[in-house]
Amino acid sequence: MKLQRMNRRALALGALAVSGALALTACGSDETGNPDGGSSNAAAPSNIKCDDASGQVLSDGSSAQKNAVDAWVKQFSAACQVEINYKAGGSGAGVTAFTQGQVPWAGSDSALKPDEVAASKKICSGGQGIDLPMVGGPIAVGYNVPGVDKLVLDSATIAKIFDSKITNWNDPAIAKLNPDAKLPNLKIQAFHRSDESGTTDNFTKYLIATAKKDFPYEGGKAWQAKGGQSAPQSSGVAAQVKQTAGAIGYFELSYAKDGIKTVAIDTGADKPVDATVENATKAISEAKVVGTGKDLALELNYGTKADGAYPMVLVTYEIVCDKGNKKETLPAVKAFLRYAASEDGQKILAENDYAPMPEEIITKVRTTVESLS
Repeated sequence: MKLQRMNRRALALGALAVSGALALTACGSDETGNPDGGSSNAAAPSNIKCDDASGQVLSDGSSAQKNAVDAWVKQFSAACQVEINYKAGGSGAGVTAFTQGQVPWAGSDSALKPDEVAASKKICSGGQGIDLPMVGGPIAVGYNVPGVDKLVLDSATIAKIFDSKITNWNDPAIAKLNPDAKLPNLKIQAFHRSDESGTTDNFTKYLIATAKKDFPYEGGKAWQAKGGQSAPQSSGVAAQVKQTAGAIGYFELSYAKDGIKTVAIDTGADKPVDATVENATKAISEAKVVGTGKDLALELNYGTKADGAYPMVLVTYEIVCDKGNKKETLPAVKAFLRYAASEDGQKILAENDYAPMPEEIITKVRTTVESLS
């Protein structure tokens, strides 16, 4: 009897030990150090080339590409012993941080201006800042109008809405474009970016190119039109649209989540064009490289009327020195940008509502990354 009790006690202790180990496996970190127990190493592409990359890299810039950078960082950091800290404070903040030597690379939805290139020469020893187009995508116009599941607008109407010339959702101009919609007698709450933003720059470039009469502004990273309300970064504008009845705002497609509906644009094509990755890629494929030397700045065709081409697009550039990069961060920056431009890195974009760069453009980016010194 005593022996039977001892055997039962041993079995119970063994079961407890096994269950405890299983609990630790389920709730704790795995061998990769991932606190969520995910298999990040298993998911990381095996062909990421780390070289001598190590340590920590700070960066700042475009909030439009934040979700793309987050996806890249997850894969890259699982393969290489590098911590990438991307602040995503907006394109203006990123360019300033880069030209002041605070970060070794930055993200911007607008190419460097001549004065910014001049400033970069002070921190790029023997070189200058260059633009590497790495992320593409549609600028979605998100809206929150109760009872309206589909909405079509053209550039002139969008311009008038964001310049406070159209102030109610049942305005005749909107009704004409949406004859089957039950538009409510509801005030329009238009939201724009409060910070300097490449998304704003590209959004207004589209309006200036296609509806200059209705949007008589010079454009740029800072908002210039009259009226409306503001919010910081793409995430802030998207949050305001989601929670405000009657709201409309602009942000990168990856922020159009959790039930935010997006506008289809009447471009003059056979039918209105939806904001999708595929439709944005078709529009970006019409872009021309206008940068000189190793600079790969693009000129986008905002006025395209090709069927299925969504014209309100942006391209985010990774800005880096062509020569004179800091020796302590160059291996990590070069390895990270190499991965971002790789086939695997570009594939991740489409999986996260971004548009991969057309092959003829990304091939040039890859060559330029390898030449960074």
